[in-house]
Amino acid sequence: MIKVLIADDQELIRQSLSYVLDAQKDIEIVGTAVDGKQAIELVRKQHPDVVLMDIRMPEVDGVECTKLIKSAYPNMKIIILTTFDDDEYVFNALRYGASGYLLKGVSVAELAEAVREVVRGGSIIMPGVASKALEMFARMAHGQTCISIDDKQTEELQDNEWKIIREVGCGLSNKEIAAALCLSEGTVRNYLSSILSKLDLRDRTQLAIWAVQKGISHMEFGENK
Repeated sequence: MIKVLIADDQELIRQSLSYVLDAQKDIEIVGTAVDGKQAIELVRKQHPDVVLMDIRMPEVDGVECTKLIKSAYPNMKIIILTTFDDDEYVFNALRYGASGYLLKGVSVAELAEAVREVVRGGSIIMPGVASKALEMFARMAHGQTCISIDDKQTEELQDNEWKIIREVGCGLSNKEIAAALCLSEGTVRNYLSSILSKLDLRDRTQLAIWAVQKGISHMEFGENK
């Protein structure tokens, strides 16, 4: 059973998300928080697998809350709930370790699958906003966020792993990568897990930043990395 905590200052949103997710056989709502401060308290008590986090909340906003939770619980998954005008907030939340973001109003099926996906180690970037994700990765890559990887670590990467790194750097989801490379989503997830382990990276966001920094997202197959 996947334990989920919902943090949103709007009661209607909290109730709606709780209702639709609790109806899933493999998901359990272990708490709801009205702001970031309460979310942190509930995380300590309930130890959820996934936190659905609103960005704009009183007391402690979603960005700061993400930073604090990931600092204390690095393996906990956080999905940001956002709107199209929250780019700067989302940018910072991803930088602090959020597993991705969903637009408010997403379908029940997409929401439930997003929860399952991050628990499996994937990340969530909706197809309609993938270009924004790529822009964010580029900003991180050219800003103060620097990902350093030793050349010896990259020598262990297989050809398919390089291809997947390239697609991650372009902001593609696991489903899109699977279609592009004619692989199953499960195979893509396994490759990603292997890549993160070999490169000693925390998550997919760090991998995407590194791919942009190294120019891997612009390489053609067969080129020298």
